[in-house]
Amino acid sequence: MNMRKTTVVASLALGLSAVAQANIIGNISVTSNYVSRGVTQTDNQAAVQGGLDYTTEEGIYAGVWASNVSDGTEIDLYVGYQNSVEGFDYSVGVVRYEYPQTAETSSTCMPDYTEISASVGTGPVTAGLSYTIDSDKVDMIGANEKGIEGDLYYYVSAGMPLENDWHVEGTLGYYDYQDDGIKNKRTSYKHIEVALDKDLDDLGAMTFALSQADKESGDNNPLVSVAWSQHF
Repeated sequence: MNMRKTTVVASLALGLSAVAQANIIGNISVTSNYVSRGVTQTDNQAAVQGGLDYTTEEGIYAGVWASNVSDGTEIDLYVGYQNSVEGFDYSVGVVRYEYPQTAETSSTCMPDYTEISASVGTGPVTAGLSYTIDSDKVDMIGANEKGIEGDLYYYVSAGMPLENDWHVEGTLGYYDYQDDGIKNKRTSYKHIEVALDKDLDDLGAMTFALSQADKESGDNNPLVSVAWSQHF
């Protein structure tokens, strides 16, 4: 789905724009580091990703997307509706994240969970949010869980075309965890990302991204990724 993710959001947008020409479209990508919402999902290792998207003329869409992650696999299943009115593009949807065969000891391990999402955009600016409505993990007293019911992620992004089929986009996001830390240490964090895309025509597209998270705990080093993607 993303490439969701340079994040679930970025490649979904790419897939849906291409689906305007056809009802079903596939996508594949290879990235040096799968980064989602400012955090590596592969312990800074490479990932191979791919999916299928289906869209109707009325704006209903559905799809599946998969990627390797640390010690396992991520599979995203999603459905939603997109449209535009008076110069504003909007979308609403549901995404289910599944992590079969993912080791519980992985540093980036997440439970299987479901989000509802919404976004609105006009011109070069888009804002959106995702809210966790269901999770296989419950909030335990004295623990510090991620991916539980009530987690909220929201972002704003802006992009612009450059010369020679280049495009630049910046994203500022915040992940607000329902279980926000223990022992006075916050788990919620903000992140920023800048991505530079190059359209290669029939050869696909290249993306160069720099992402930085701001967390009280964990690795806050900048994350650099280089990715190639293609739709078919």
